[in-house]
Amino acid sequence: MSYVKCLKAKESGTEYPIEPRTICDNDFSPVEVQYDYDAMRGKVTRESIEAGPRSLWRYKDLLPIEGEPRAGFNSGWTPLIKADRLAKKLGVDELYIKDDSANYPSYSYKDRVVSVAITKAAEFGFDTVGCASTGNLAHSVAAHAATAGLKSYVMVPHDLEEGKIVGSRVFGPTLVKIKGNYDDVNRLCAQIADRYGWAIVNVNLRPYYTEGAKTHGFEIAEQLGWRLPAHTVLPVAGGTILPKVWKAYQEFIKLGLVPDNKPAMYGAQAAGCNPIAKAVAEGSELFHPQKPDTIAKSIAIGNPADGYYVIQHLKESGGFAESATDPEILAAVRLLAETEGIFTEPAGGTTLACAIKLIESGRIPRDEPICVCITGNGLKTIECMAGQFEEVEPIEAKIAAFDTLVAGQSQPVVVG
Repeated sequence: MSYVKCLKAKESGTEYPIEPRTICDNDFSPVEVQYDYDAMRGKVTRESIEAGPRSLWRYKDLLPIEGEPRAGFNSGWTPLIKADRLAKKLGVDELYIKDDSANYPSYSYKDRVVSVAITKAAEFGFDTVGCASTGNLAHSVAAHAATAGLKSYVMVPHDLEEGKIVGSRVFGPTLVKIKGNYDDVNRLCAQIADRYGWAIVNVNLRPYYTEGAKTHGFEIAEQLGWRLPAHTVLPVAGGTILPKVWKAYQEFIKLGLVPDNKPAMYGAQAAGCNPIAKAVAEGSELFHPQKPDTIAKSIAIGNPADGYYVIQHLKESGGFAESATDPEILAAVRLLAETEGIFTEPAGGTTLACAIKLIESGRIPRDEPICVCITGNGLKTIECMAGQFEEVEPIEAKIAAFDTLVAGQSQPVVVG
């Protein structure tokens, strides 16, 4: 059975039926899916969840679909890694990495939101889906649309990384490159959804799409043994994931599935696109849009749709926001790879770099459990690592040449 009640405007509280809708007609605030939590109590339990599939659909009762999933059958349930080597390096007691760089099939957190959006598009009877994307979403929409047998159009900025272009096109969508940044693409997609009547997952299906992000938080709690980390650090792009992980934590608390330890949330942005971090640092509840200029293109959204709510949840939870420069981001990418064997894209480097700053400033205590959320895979953005490594000169295929190489290394090598 479905526990979905309606859509509800975040500001006025106006209720709407379950339909393709983004905003309230009265106050233009976003609408959000509402559930019957009273009906869930005693039925949605730790045991019922644990009996589900090893995918995000183990949380189906807490997601806004009526029937069976149409996509994402193997998405979600990504690793939660106890990062002891990195923790030692940072001088913290208990550190976890939630690694959505291992998500399937797009190797990013976007597989969560798209699984729900594509399923909902099919329920509504759409035959064509699309998205405005900085890369990962395009990859995911194209892949999941192929699984569901739907036509897809993916709209992206003209200067997107080649790895993300190829990763999308292989699934057969219509790729549309648009001159400008993500905000330009998103504005056009709002017009496309209206004119063509297509399901643009992060436009007219946004209320359902965003609910998929909750599964990232659900998994953290379950994989930690049904408890919440004291501190969770998440990237902020359009502002989807942080409010929804916060909502996931609150839903589990409300249903009695985890103790309420008052978890704090933290937002991470690149210094070249940090409207939320800047507003938080200034103590403002409002942010000023920016023109992005950063290597972290997947989170380079200068006018985040849910930015206002990110700020509210950071304040409500007692958290904060931080930003990192491009060199700091790339250094964090290498640090995570060298200590935990995880190669993340610059968005993940941003999150780790900001977490390090929050720890060093004392905003995140070193003796409390910390979770850093990695949302994308570095293999799709290898261009950003150009110039980060010394050139390697080839040697002759002779043992003497290798001996000379080893002898010249700074670290001693034991042979035998």
